[in-house]
Amino acid sequence: MSKPGIHFNISERKVLLRIFDVLVVLLVLYLLGNSFHFDYFTLTKANWTWVFVLILYLWIFGTIFELYDLQKSSKLEKIATSIVFTVSVTVLFYLLTPFFTPVLPENRLQILFFYLGILVSLFSWRFVYINFVASPRFYKKVLIIGETSNIHAIIESLGNSDPNYKIVGFVNCEANKVGTIKFKGIPEYHPKDIETVINEEYISEIVVASFNLDCITSEIYYKLLKLMEKGFPINEYIQVYEDMNHRVPVQFVGKDFYRYFPFSRNNQNKLYLFFHRLFDILVSLIGLLSGLVFLPLILLGNAIGNRGPLFYTQERVGKNGRLFKIIKYRTMVKNAEQHGAVWAKKGDTRITKFGKFMRTTRLDEIPQFINILKGEMSLIGPRPERPIFVKELAQMLPFYETRHMVKPGLTGWAQVKTKYAASVDDTLTKLQYDLYYIKHRGFLLDINVIIKTLSTVIFFRGQ
Repeated sequence: MSKPGIHFNISERKVLLRIFDVLVVLLVLYLLGNSFHFDYFTLTKANWTWVFVLILYLWIFGTIFELYDLQKSSKLEKIATSIVFTVSVTVLFYLLTPFFTPVLPENRLQILFFYLGILVSLFSWRFVYINFVASPRFYKKVLIIGETSNIHAIIESLGNSDPNYKIVGFVNCEANKVGTIKFKGIPEYHPKDIETVINEEYISEIVVASFNLDCITSEIYYKLLKLMEKGFPINEYIQVYEDMNHRVPVQFVGKDFYRYFPFSRNNQNKLYLFFHRLFDILVSLIGLLSGLVFLPLILLGNAIGNRGPLFYTQERVGKNGRLFKIIKYRTMVKNAEQHGAVWAKKGDTRITKFGKFMRTTRLDEIPQFINILKGEMSLIGPRPERPIFVKELAQMLPFYETRHMVKPGLTGWAQVKTKYAASVDDTLTKLQYDLYYIKHRGFLLDINVIIKTLSTVIFFRGQ
């Protein structure tokens, strides 16, 4: 069997971007220091803290401004804004923390050289990445084996998940085949041609997308077994989808659901839960104290723009299905649901002009820190939903009530990864992200959510 083509997995590309961002920036700054009269940032053993802080700022603000979003990183016009924002904020914070960084130079042109050095280095490296690493020559070529019933949805989901993921062909694993499958130029191959296709097309991976294992013919089973014994990568569709999208495709999970939901041990880890709760309390206290700064503005805006009660309470479903009253600043007109509960949607006419400002800036969420202090909510978790909607959604969406295993959150993985849910389809997407968080929750994922929340607030996403 010939060797598959060279490719970079998602995790490898993200690591590659982070490492070379730093290496190229340091190289350019080193060259500046040795070629011009630039001594603001020097690379010496004595100044190792300067390097460490610069790397830290680059990675933090790069994450906030989506510098490591692989969809954006594949096109220069999409990543350009992220580069400018990342460099600008990184340099600003670097200049404002002289205790850990160099003292401001007397010659202010040094700051301009520092800024342009980082900016040019990142643009140059990302240009190389787009035209070399993210080019078709390094695409991951994949062969799909599965049933015809879901093939269109499977090919679309994988193709949209990663720009460097190329589906070369499809093999129908059903014993009773009905015709051939044609989908956007992706050919169907016969089971006997699997090894030939792997060799000729330089396939890197086989993805088995069969949701009824009894459908797989014995011919295909033994071919896959032989390939696996040779060390060829064979993976299951749901796991591939989860790794690529960081969400669980519950619509494709069947009676063997327990295979896909080995929920995080941290859900029962007392040490993790203790620090998680401690963090909730500290952040809530800081949030409420910070909220006092905005209170005069909110009182004035409510008096002029909302004309009614300042606070709004509503019954929501919490951990283990327990009900509680969520507290928010009111953003809708009074008696907004006099005709019954309805989904909030984009451009909702019930939202006042001042309420729209409150939602955009997330100021309406501040009172929920009270719910967190009371232990009804957490800072991070699935957003709490209303009982009437929970009842409806639980009947339509598989595993919906599984999200009540943990406390609902002020922010969460679903909130930072997708748009505001205004329909059942949107809710299904958010459920996939919520279950991924419950399955993998831990300190690193929590930090990731917090950083992405900052990005969401900065770019005024959501509703």
